[in-house]
This record gives sequence, structure tokens and C-alpha cells, in this order.
Amino acid sequence: MKRVLLGLVSLAAIAAVVAWVLSAPQTLSETALANLQPGDAVRGEQVFWAGGCASCHAAPGAKGEDKLRLVGGVKLESPFGDFIAPNISMSAPDGLANWSLEQFANAMLKGTSPDGQNYFPAFPYTSYTRMELQDVADLFAFMKTLPAVDGKAPDHEVGFPFNIRRAVGLWKVLFLKEGPVIAEPLTSETDLAVWQRGRYLVEGAGHCGECHTPRNPVGGLELASWLSAAKAPVGNGTIPDITASEKGIGSWSVEDIAYYLESGFTPDYDSVGGEMVSVQENMAKLPASDREAIAVYLKNIPHK
Repeated sequence: MKRVLLGLVSLAAIAAVVAWVLSAPQTLSETALANLQPGDAVRGEQVFWAGGCASCHAAPGAKGEDKLRLVGGVKLESPFGDFIAPNISMSAPDGLANWSLEQFANAMLKGTSPDGQNYFPAFPYTSYTRMELQDVADLFAFMKTLPAVDGKAPDHEVGFPFNIRRAVGLWKVLFLKEGPVIAEPLTSETDLAVWQRGRYLVEGAGHCGECHTPRNPVGGLELASWLSAAKAPVGNGTIPDITASEKGIGSWSVEDIAYYLESGFTPDYDSVGGEMVSVQENMAKLPASDREAIAVYLKNIPHK
């Protein structure tokens, strides 16, 4: 019996060490950062709108130019608690003024904070990890041109055990994946370069899957059901299917989708509503070619 207990204790100790190692916050390699060029703020503005930064990090209800004041404060409700978007303006006491590009890139692509902690995945780095590193540098350069706004956002409202940041590292092992979700289409009728651009925007910066894809009980995206509707984080609502299925937007043409992203009007002359309003306003600021690319991608991905 004593040997059995010692064996169990040894196994538990080994498991604890393995879990501690696996849960460690990850950072970009020196090789990945070696050829990074200084960011281009002009290009970075496009990345900013594609990434929806203002939707979460401007003050709640912000309109017009106030969307560029990234003081934070928006509450993101979830079954695991309420997460409050932080100040990401260039404020020295409360924002990112003292961050390096490397620290910003690690936050965006690895979900790791400057002080070496795991960010909660309410920050959609599980999508941003598919972004090009240079786009991240361009985004940071643009954000440096925006107003510095002092003011610390409230703390997250997350209880035990979901507030254990180290445990998020184990969640990352399972769900933080860099590769594309959808393989390239086999049909020769699709302009591959346009489709690839759409994939990059939808799966990466646009992080559309974070809302439109169902999640498992621990909050991981069910990638086999990519974009095929999801339960709203709270309440009984459903975030719609945006695949080209009959339940989704199968009756919409590429032109219909692109026009919706530009204007907010559906083919049936209904208008965008709810949280999608902010997303559509962001998409309207992109070049028409990007909206078309998103539409081409959505019309040419597998669906059930």
C-alpha cells in the first residue's frame, strides 16, 4: 500500500511539473523577429479597422473620432465571467506608451503580456495569431499616431478557477493554432489570390470565427463547424451562420455580401443590427477589394 501511495504521489508530482511547463507563457522567437521592418502607419490603419480594435477598446458607445480614443471599458460577457477591454491608447500610466514592438507582437500573436502572463482569450489572439508579423508592426505604428488617453479600465470580473492565468496556458496548448482553418478550394473558378486574401482577413485580423463559430464547454472553437452559427455568450440568442449554406447566406451573391459590409443593407433591404453594427462600420473603412475578398472566401468554404 505504501508503495502504491508513493507511486501515486510521484505521478502527481510529474503531472504537476509537466502542466507547469506546458502552461508557461510563450513568446516569439528571435528568428521570427530578426527581419521585422519598422511599421508603416498608413498600412497599419487598414489593419486597425480590419482587426476591429475600436469596437472593444474605444469607450462604450463611442462614435466618430472618439472611436480612436482607445481608453477601453467595454464589457465582454461570457459564461466564464465578464472581461473588460483595457486601455490600449498610448497613455504612459494606463496604456501602451511604454511597450516595445516585441511586447506588442507577443500580445497579439502569442497572447502573452509584457510581464510574462497569459492573457485571457476574450482577447482574440487565437485569431490574431494567424496575422503576418509585419501587419502587427504596421498596426502598432498606426496606434502610436492616435490620442493618448489616461484612465485605467476596471478589472475583469472573473471568479475562481477561471481567473487562474497560468491555467490559460494549458488552454492555449489545445486551442492556440497558427495555421489556417480552411484549406484552399479545389475549384478553378475561384480567384485563388482573392480567396486567400479573404481567408487572411476572416480567419486572422477580422476574427469572424470568434463570434460565428460554436464553442465547446471550455470555450475552444469547434473548427469542424467553422462559421456555422454559435450560441450567444449570454442569454438565449444565436449568432448567425455565415457559411454559404441554406441556413446561412447561401442565397447571397458575392456582390450582396460585399455591399452588406460596405452599407449595412442586406439583399432584402433589412439593415445591420446589434453588435454587428460596429463590425460593419469597421469593414466599410476597408478597400472595396478587401470586402470583395471576404465575400469570395465566405462563398467558397465548405459547409454542412
